[in-house]
Amino acid sequence: MDDKSEPQTHLEVQRYYGEVLESSDDLKTSACCTVVEPDAYVKAALAEVHDEVHARYYGCGLALPEKLDGLRVLDLGCGAGRDVYLLSRLVGEQGFVAGVDMTPAQLDVARDHQEYHREKFGYKKSNVGFLEANIEHLDDTDLESGSFDAIVSNCVINLAVDKLAVLNSAFRLLNEGGELYFADVYADRRVPSELTKDPVLYGECLSGALYWRDFLDLAARAGFATPILVESHAIDIEDADVSAKTGDIQFCSATYRLFKATGQESSIENYGHTATYRGTLATHPEAIQLGRDLMFEKHKSASISGNLARILQASRFSDDFDLIGEFAAHMGAFGDKSEQNPFQLMSASAASAGCC
Repeated sequence: MDDKSEPQTHLEVQRYYGEVLESSDDLKTSACCTVVEPDAYVKAALAEVHDEVHARYYGCGLALPEKLDGLRVLDLGCGAGRDVYLLSRLVGEQGFVAGVDMTPAQLDVARDHQEYHREKFGYKKSNVGFLEANIEHLDDTDLESGSFDAIVSNCVINLAVDKLAVLNSAFRLLNEGGELYFADVYADRRVPSELTKDPVLYGECLSGALYWRDFLDLAARAGFATPILVESHAIDIEDADVSAKTGDIQFCSATYRLFKATGQESSIENYGHTATYRGTLATHPEAIQLGRDLMFEKHKSASISGNLARILQASRFSDDFDLIGEFAAHMGAFGDKSEQNPFQLMSASAASAGCC
C-alpha cells in the first residue's frame, strides 16, 4: 500500500469503529469476537466493567498475560477501554495502564467511565490514562523508551498499515524482560492488495491480516526473536458478501507473546536447559501455561530451549522458576516447534461462541 492510501485507510478505520459499529452485534464476521474462556479471577474483574464499555468491545482474544500485579502496562488500540479497565483491576492500585487509540469516539466512551471504574475498584485515584494517537506513530508521542513492563493489544495491529512500525515501537517502549502479549487475526496466505482497499473487509479485521509467516519475519526484524504461540481459533465468515470477496483465504485469531530478552537466537536451539515451576503464582498454583506447547506443572522439571531460558531469566517470571543449565554446549535444534503455525491444532471455530 502506498503512502497516498495510508491516510485514507486510517480514516476508514476511524469511521468504521467510530460511526458504523455501535456495538459488537454489528460485526459481519466472528473475527472480532473472543471465544477464550476466562479464568475465574478474570471473570470477576470483567463483571465490574461498565456495560457501555463492554458493548463497544471488538477484541478477538484474551490479551491478559499472567502476573500483572503492580505492572506498568500499555494497551495498543484500546478502543472504548474494556481491556484497560480489566487490566486496571488486575495490576492493582499500585500499577498503571495507558490506553492508546486513534478513534476519538471510542476514547470518549473510555474517558466517560474513568471515574466510575475508580470508584468501583475502590482506588484513591485512577490508575489509567488515555492517549489519542496512531499506534504506527508512537515515536511521535511522549511515551518513554523502556517505560513499560508489558504491552497488550487485542485485534488491532492488523488494522495498522505499517505493522513493522508498531512492533518496532513496542520493542523500544518495553523494558528488558518485558513482553508484548497480543491477540490478532492472521491469514494462511498473503491477502491480495485489492482487498485491502475494501473498507468493510479492513474494518472487519480481515484484509489487513498478516500472512502468519510474514508476521514471524516482522517480529524478528523488530528484535523479538522467538514468538510464542499461546492459542489460535478458526474464524468463520458467514456473511455471503464477505465470503465471496475473501474466497479460499482462511483466517484465524491467534494470541502470541513476544519477549524483549537480550541474547535470543533467530532459531530455537537446545543447550540442555530445564525449568521447574515453583507454583508461586496465586492465580496458577498448580500449573502455568506460557504457550500452546509450554505447560509447566508445579515442581515438575521440563526441558526448555535456550531462548526460553533467556526469557525466563530476564522476565518477571524469574522468581517463579528454578532454571538449570548453561550455554556451554549446543545440542542441536530444540524439537520441531520453531514455526509456531497458528493454523495447526486450532481450537473450535469462533462461530460456536459469542463475543465475551
